[in-house]
Amino acid sequence: MSCPPAAVHRAAGARVPWGPRVGTATMNSFDVRVVCTLRQLRGSGEEPVPDWMVSRQGFHELARNIEDFVRGKSTTVRLALVCLLAEGHLLIEDVPGVAKTSLAKAIAHSVAGSTVKRIQFTPDLLPSDVTGVQVYDQAKGGFEYRQGPVFTNILLADEINRASPKTQSALLEVMAERQVTVDGAARAVPDPFLCIATQNPVEHQGTYVLPEAQLDRFLMRIAIGYPDELDDEVSVVTDGIARRKPEQLRAVLELDQLRTLIGLVRELHISMELRTYVAMLTRATRTHPDVELGASPRGSIALATAAQAYALSMGRSYVTADDVKAIAVPVLNHRLLLTSQARIQQQTPEAVVRDILAGVPVPRAQGHR
Repeated sequence: MSCPPAAVHRAAGARVPWGPRVGTATMNSFDVRVVCTLRQLRGSGEEPVPDWMVSRQGFHELARNIEDFVRGKSTTVRLALVCLLAEGHLLIEDVPGVAKTSLAKAIAHSVAGSTVKRIQFTPDLLPSDVTGVQVYDQAKGGFEYRQGPVFTNILLADEINRASPKTQSALLEVMAERQVTVDGAARAVPDPFLCIATQNPVEHQGTYVLPEAQLDRFLMRIAIGYPDELDDEVSVVTDGIARRKPEQLRAVLELDQLRTLIGLVRELHISMELRTYVAMLTRATRTHPDVELGASPRGSIALATAAQAYALSMGRSYVTADDVKAIAVPVLNHRLLLTSQARIQQQTPEAVVRDILAGVPVPRAQGHR
């Protein structure tokens, strides 16, 4: 099979009857490009393709590499990578010392050619410290623009809730539009661009609550939690004793290959029935009795695009209702503002989303139709 150029093709959505060898006769244009991308990852031109969904291979190799450092948190790692492939941003909200920063660094150092920059958010941080500033060059007799740390592929916004609302708002444009406007001039950030922000939910002294507009920019909000098993924590201790760092991880993916996978996600087929299902879920958040403010249409788009990325990670060229359900909680939980009565009763946004998933009927016709 010869790999076609990366032209834009719309996936026909037909399921592929994978065999010991995959040829163009049994695949639509989308699946041909998936096979080519994964063969490039393996460095194997005409080598036989395994009898399983080949589009999982690049994703899983990247996940395994990160899990080699972030121990015992497979679901968290994979959700973070789904967020990356869906071109979204990730908010990690958890207690100190559970590898929030290490997860961001591990993702960055697993992709060869990508750049990563870190902003340690503090109360005295200024918006220009984030986006960049015009500086007068005496030799040239004029102003020149000095780029801020947002000009990177992966931005780690550490303890984002320690900065003032004025500084937090400096990220609004770049997270939504992938550009920064300074003195009337718009400047695009590198592609892809992923912002991974962390915040500590148990410490409130010297912090500023993220506004709803800022939260809505994040595709997902997840928690890492403590290691699930004793062996996992022993491995963490062993790595700490050895002074092992995420910067020591080997790169398993090229930046261009990551861009190709992101392009494949954009073309993934999602049926009209599932688009309706996504809209029904987000609309249900607006009428739920425990919710004062539900998810916006941006939340609907986020749910659909995250489902596309999740489907690719599972080796499919189409989205199913199970894909939507699998990522609904991390995509929608931070977009819901609960009523005061619900908060008094210790209701959580996660529980509300699960309740909505149980109540909204799943469409009969779905997937690759």
